[in-house]
Amino acid sequence: MSPVRIISTLGFFFVLFVIQESAVSLIHFPISGFSLYLAIAISLIAFEDHNGSLVTGFLAGIVLDLSPTSNAPFGQWALILTGIAFLFAVNRDSIADLTSSPITFVIFVGAGVTLSLIAYLLFGSLLGEENGSLKHDSTILLGNLIWTVLFTPIFLPALSRVREYSLTARERV
Repeated sequence: MSPVRIISTLGFFFVLFVIQESAVSLIHFPISGFSLYLAIAISLIAFEDHNGSLVTGFLAGIVLDLSPTSNAPFGQWALILTGIAFLFAVNRDSIADLTSSPITFVIFVGAGVTLSLIAYLLFGSLLGEENGSLKHDSTILLGNLIWTVLFTPIFLPALSRVREYSLTARERV
């Protein structure tokens, strides 16, 4: 990933973070909330190659760690999203088959977002954070999975085009 692309990706994640915190977080979804930021971050991680997915996961995590509403220690999201990106990078061959079909890609993104939220809960409990009851956490996970699967097909074509536009000639080969 080129330095210019790293800067543009970081800027994109900052804009996306502002949209998440100022607009999407204020909408009261039935069952639970929806994280547009995580859905787009996991989608971008899945689109990237080996090194690009690790860099994208780390950048997305660092920006998410800057949230003033988060009670988590700084770096927890960077660790989680870099770990998710590592899983994507290691299993790149099997993931490429999943990303070829839009329906399986949407399910894959929903599973990735749910896995990252479960990892957040697990790391939070290891660090001594109060996460809430199992019923409440399960409701949040299920609601976020449902909304992610419903909303991902809406932004996926545009996200794919923006990503293709951001690639340099060397990265397209």
